[in-house]
Amino acid sequence: MKKRLPVTVFTGFLGSGKTTILRQLLIHGNQRLAVMVNEFGSVGLDGDLIRSCNFCSEDEVDSRIVELNNGCLCCTVQEDFLPTMNKLLLRSDSLDGIIVETSGLALPRPLLQALDWPEVRSRVFVNALVTVVDGEAMSLGSPIGDISILEKQRSEDPNIDHLSSVEELFEDQLKFADLVLLSRADLIGSDDIQRIKDNISSFLPSGTQIIPTSNGHISPDLILNVNRSSDDQLNEGLVSNHNHEDHSHVKIFSSSIQLEGKVDREKIESLLKNMALEYQVVRMKGRLWLEGKELPLQLQMVGPRLCSWYEEVPKKVWQPIAKTGGMDLVVLSFQENAYNGIKRDLEQAITE
Repeated sequence: MKKRLPVTVFTGFLGSGKTTILRQLLIHGNQRLAVMVNEFGSVGLDGDLIRSCNFCSEDEVDSRIVELNNGCLCCTVQEDFLPTMNKLLLRSDSLDGIIVETSGLALPRPLLQALDWPEVRSRVFVNALVTVVDGEAMSLGSPIGDISILEKQRSEDPNIDHLSSVEELFEDQLKFADLVLLSRADLIGSDDIQRIKDNISSFLPSGTQIIPTSNGHISPDLILNVNRSSDDQLNEGLVSNHNHEDHSHVKIFSSSIQLEGKVDREKIESLLKNMALEYQVVRMKGRLWLEGKELPLQLQMVGPRLCSWYEEVPKKVWQPIAKTGGMDLVVLSFQENAYNGIKRDLEQAITE
């Protein structure tokens, strides 16, 4: 059985910092990633910036970076997005994931719907929809630094079929976000950061976290996946998004939890979604062993988005001795003391 590939979608206006963050992820993520780039308003620029970061060998780069320049990706789903995704999935055995960098004009919903089409969803899962917000521009009162750039991009797109205002586009990018990255946090003060968080929180799904970033630096674990050690056991430890400014320093605490007992899938999945809000969970990854099921249930959660499916696991991974079932999870949270509460809630859920 082939593993499903994680697809991570980046949204945000042109100039918000998407490509800078993406370059850092490609360089430091230690994963074999393919990238779709849809910044048609600056044809070739973003693709060149990604190529120049040397994230893969020269003989692979043309097959790992795909530039879609025919217009806003959400308006060309059938013509561009799905055919390109299907071509990349032909090489799924040689990839760890796919990243889609959308145009600043893109509406997230059509892309998420396309990833849920029967021909695609059995081979991928939506790892996260990450919205990049320009912190410096927001501190000055607008989600985009130069409105004329967006209008130029819109005028150059012959295939665009939506004419949403800047405000409507921004709200749409936020309301589908699983994670928000506030870029250029080093250029604004802590009061500005808090004010921006307060202003945009009402548009976000409950449990979606906002993380300040500077110069594109972000722990790859928060975006791409929770790394595993060589024996495929779930890691535990401290993950930090370091920044020289105290107001944009973010610590993420990792907890590894292994429990045995009868597991109710619906109860656990509902509980995990609630944890995203209660314990400020940024990401969760793991497996549930359910009574009567031959394969474990794979779990992947970023913010409030939870994906689950049955899949084989390597022989060396931890498995419960009890035939009734169990769970093996790693949780990344902003709260240093989240581990005790999360473990307590999960223990109660499998013993009741």
